[in-house]
Amino acid sequence: MSEKYLIFGATGSIGSSLAEQLISSGNGVHLVGRNETELKNVSEKLGCTSTVVDVLEDGFIEKVKNDISEIKGIAYCVGSIDLKPLRMVTEQDFNKCMKLNLYSAVEAIKGYQEILKKNKGSIVLFSTVAAQRGFTNHAIIASTKAAVEGLTVSLAAEFAPNIRVNCIAPSLTNSKIAEPMLKNKALAEGIAKAHPLKRLGEGKDSASLAKFLMTDDSSWVTGQIIAVDGGRSKLS
Repeated sequence: MSEKYLIFGATGSIGSSLAEQLISSGNGVHLVGRNETELKNVSEKLGCTSTVVDVLEDGFIEKVKNDISEIKGIAYCVGSIDLKPLRMVTEQDFNKCMKLNLYSAVEAIKGYQEILKKNKGSIVLFSTVAAQRGFTNHAIIASTKAAVEGLTVSLAAEFAPNIRVNCIAPSLTNSKIAEPMLKNKALAEGIAKAHPLKRLGEGKDSASLAKFLMTDDSSWVTGQIIAVDGGRSKLS
């Protein structure tokens, strides 16, 4: 296999689809996830290596580096949906969301920065349509993902010309973390209709763009925040 790519959040709908697409194109992947059973199922299905680790744990990146050292790119596909009215939001809510989505992404990048520099690598991060489009009860996740967008452009400038850094901003996607919302059929249909393309996202929608951004097919693309949102951020 020509290259090796590291995927965090590999058992999610986007991460698992990205792994499948990269392998189908002849690339190698190493998967990272916290659920041992789910990660084993995905890695055995795809025939790739993996590391079971929780990115909320201090020092998690050293455990990953012990399993894989040489990589061409990182996709940090970890995410959360933290929805609360502001009156119920606590500092702890923000701290946990920031650690999951931002601080741990930074630790992963720092852990492989020199390797990615040597290999002229690529980093793909994930935001949300809610960072740019206002939605009720999204103060926690929108603020956190807006920070991820700021990190993207800052690192793209800092790492150029050796490492490319881009960010994908999806709208609601059929996934495990969205399941509590989507199990209400009427709510799911209503959200789908709010998108100009009249459907929810699928993991493969964002994964296809992530694959492009991670590989040398996008060798002149960096510092971009790209929406994969059925047109919701611009057209509705």
